[in-house]
Amino acid sequence: MRLKGLFIVGAVLAASTLGVGSTAQPAGARAPVRATPTEPVVVELFTAQGCGSCPEANRVVEALAGDPGVIALTYAVDYWDYRGWPDTFAKPEFAQRQRAYRSAMRLRNVYTPQIVIDGRRQVSGARAPEVQSAVTEEAARLVFPPQIEFRDSGEAVGVGSGRAPRGGAEVWAVVYRPGTQEVEVEGGDNRGQTVRHMNVVREIARLGDWGGKPMLFSLPDDIAEGEAVVVMVQAKTDRRILSAAGN
Repeated sequence: MRLKGLFIVGAVLAASTLGVGSTAQPAGARAPVRATPTEPVVVELFTAQGCGSCPEANRVVEALAGDPGVIALTYAVDYWDYRGWPDTFAKPEFAQRQRAYRSAMRLRNVYTPQIVIDGRRQVSGARAPEVQSAVTEEAARLVFPPQIEFRDSGEAVGVGSGRAPRGGAEVWAVVYRPGTQEVEVEGGDNRGQTVRHMNVVREIARLGDWGGKPMLFSLPDDIAEGEAVVVMVQAKTDRRILSAAGN
């Protein structure tokens, strides 16, 4: 499906340097990621419960989430709600994130199901072999990322030193519910079906800017029991993800 076309800031400087901190093939037919990356591969799926070609992409991402070295996240978008089913997980900011990728990648449209890998490349989620190939290539890429370290208190995260990209970078916290969730869809293209989602994102929060020096950032204070958070360091201009880690 196609359509024409990230709040809280809580950053404090660290006093010391950080140490270390559906033409798609069935998901079961794909090969696992063979390379073990020095940095996780971030797979972001933009999907909608009312999108007819999205359930297969959801299955592809669910299978990828079981691979070591992959961080898989699902963002539900709201721009298909008018077709008869308001997506139960969608928020406008998720579609805004997708549109930021569209602009950075100079794409004509946003669409579902779209998979963005490490903020560097995109592929239709309905094309399982292409998704797998892109993830494998990213896993083999040599990177020297700034280190991310969650503090034991659970209230803050540190980002170490590194080379900042031209235009600077920003730090994002993505709060999500690990595992699968099922929704019975009563309208839209998937009416009467039960749609299954993996690692559904509830909130994205911009924590502040990162310019190459070690910094400490406050995490969102509304993370509920059973939820998890992924922290990403992301280039402002071209949106590539420099580093990512989950708690």
